[in-house]
Amino acid sequence: MSEPFSLNLRHLDALTVIGRAGSMSAAAQQVNLSQPALAQAVAKIERILGERLFERQPDGMVPTAAGRIMIIRVERALRYLVQGVRLARRSARLAPVAHIERRVSMAQLRALIAVESTSSYAMAAERTGLSQPAVHRAVRDLQDFLGVALLVRVGRAVRPTDVANRFVRFARLMLSELRAGMDETGALGAGDGGRIILGTLPMARAIYLPELLTRFTAMHPAASVEVVEAPYAELLSTLRHGDIDLLIGAQRDPSPANDVVQEGLFDDEPVIVGRAAHPLREKKRLSHKDLLNFPWVIPSHGVPMRANWELMFRSRGVEPPKLRIECGSVLIMRGLMLKGDWLTLMSRDQFLFERLAGVLAEIGAPGQVLRRRIALTRRSDWRPTPLQADFVGLARVLAQERDQGGR
Repeated sequence: MSEPFSLNLRHLDALTVIGRAGSMSAAAQQVNLSQPALAQAVAKIERILGERLFERQPDGMVPTAAGRIMIIRVERALRYLVQGVRLARRSARLAPVAHIERRVSMAQLRALIAVESTSSYAMAAERTGLSQPAVHRAVRDLQDFLGVALLVRVGRAVRPTDVANRFVRFARLMLSELRAGMDETGALGAGDGGRIILGTLPMARAIYLPELLTRFTAMHPAASVEVVEAPYAELLSTLRHGDIDLLIGAQRDPSPANDVVQEGLFDDEPVIVGRAAHPLREKKRLSHKDLLNFPWVIPSHGVPMRANWELMFRSRGVEPPKLRIECGSVLIMRGLMLKGDWLTLMSRDQFLFERLAGVLAEIGAPGQVLRRRIALTRRSDWRPTPLQADFVGLARVLAQERDQGGR
């Protein structure tokens, strides 16, 4: 599968114009290209996609199924680019410009994204396969067009300006739309291909997600799923930039951003967990003094589990103790509990295998006061491919089965 950077923005715009005009000659006049040049542009896109995009008929050019898919995706992609350019120029109080697709190139966007993500021209050149002078030139030309500073030197590093960060977000969303279009058209030929990039947090990884992936890959044997594990803030950022498609984790209240939608899947009740030989293991009723007598390992502020832990103490009328270790890594939490009398809060799914192996145990259940909602988060303007829509549908079915007791 080719990457969106192999496409030409001007050619992509011409694709949408042909779709609207219905003829090559009318489109050629609108995009200021000769008919032979326009025909070559379409042929190049078709070679990259491996699909025919138009059928020549007596009454004009008619989009094929692949053509209809790409026209919709390209229109959405170019709207993102227009938004990004408008935002950047507005920050410098500059007037909007027309025909942005003729003024900005994929090479310029690729160079800026690479420098923005690496803070280095050298690393950007290595990542893109371009020479450093070529990267410098591409970024400079884009900066000249936008009329605003995009990068500033800080010692040996290169830092993106706030405008550059916001512009890059829209550029990444544009690429995400083109990638989705290429994915959809590719699936037409393969029959069941395609790709999903899923961000996930610990509470979804133990039982629910493996079951979801098992069923999904059985339904779509030619599809692939990339699972990305990272802190919530990082996953949310990559979701909003279009670099991942979906995020499964604890629902945030209030919503973490106005451009994402959270859809509740199922409820989860954290329990107090310690090693199997923990001194509190045999106590049937835990007092607040019991909970204060042992060390805790809990994630830092801003994580729902931290808020739940504090609520557990305050609902008993006491202030939570000072934490000696703040950590969100489940592996480190498990390691500490196996070495001593540490306590933590976990979903029952998160330590299922350790419980079955007899090394960790449920020390107590705080109850519904700590109930949290596990949600599927997506961008509010996200347009899923058929494959992605199937994944979301299956996620809902599996969550419903779980709520009904089919865990």
